[in-house]
Amino acid sequence: MQRTPSPVMRRRRLGLELRRLRIAAGLTGDQVVEQVGWAAKSKLSRLENGKSRPDLADILDLLDLYQVRGESRDELVAIAREAGNTRWIRAYAVMTARQRGYAELEGGATDIREYAAATIPGLLQTPEYARVRIMSSRPLQTLPSQRDHDEDRHDPQAEVDARMARQSILTRATDPPAYEAILDEAALAGRSAPAEVLSGQIHHLRAVASLPNVTLRVLPREAQVGEFFQPQHGFSIYTFADPGDLPTVAVEALASDLTLTDRTAASRYAKVYEWLRSAALDPVATVDWLSRHVNATR
Repeated sequence: MQRTPSPVMRRRRLGLELRRLRIAAGLTGDQVVEQVGWAAKSKLSRLENGKSRPDLADILDLLDLYQVRGESRDELVAIAREAGNTRWIRAYAVMTARQRGYAELEGGATDIREYAAATIPGLLQTPEYARVRIMSSRPLQTLPSQRDHDEDRHDPQAEVDARMARQSILTRATDPPAYEAILDEAALAGRSAPAEVLSGQIHHLRAVASLPNVTLRVLPREAQVGEFFQPQHGFSIYTFADPGDLPTVAVEALASDLTLTDRTAASRYAKVYEWLRSAALDPVATVDWLSRHVNATR
């Protein structure tokens, strides 16, 4: 799988440009919707906020209305095509909306940095560990307010397969991302999985650490982070080749995920990551740590 621009970032980039063009044309959202003849007023808002996959015909209508011509038009059409391109994701596995969101960020990133506070990141999980993680939250999805959610219609094995498919970016032949993960020792403890599953997971981490584009660092329990800073959750930081695509932070939560592109917020997470990185074991010491603990979990 070759790197393609992240559809998530392309949708945001397109949305910002569309909003800029509308304001420059002196039009309100209602005026645009009326002039292009859309039935739903929310369509423009979702496009401008990067919340929906664009239909090329709709984008062409907007560019005609805003009188965008020449190279600017060609560039925006190309961005719109990339924003709607998720065929490479669908070709690998059936994914829930949440997994697809992560896959779209991962697939277009040149650099991925993750801090795992309580569980192993999805890109590093074994099938057995992934199944434990998926099944552990299954009872929460049977609550009345959750029964109609998309996640309930997915077979657990399909979700495991999707997570394994996402991992192919780390070993793809062309331009795999530079990947670094800081694994809190708590994420490698017995509370996260049965002993045999956890032992296999640690053995897998030791093997993945040998990939040239992968760096793993274990954060010991006793390590001091910054001036006794206590990170409250895990997070992922994605960097992209196009300087117009801002660094993005993703925070996985129980009910929904938080995705941040605000420069101030992203810089804060980057600073926290550097504190964590300084406190963690170096890559060689991490492999030694994993080697010592691979059998201790049995």
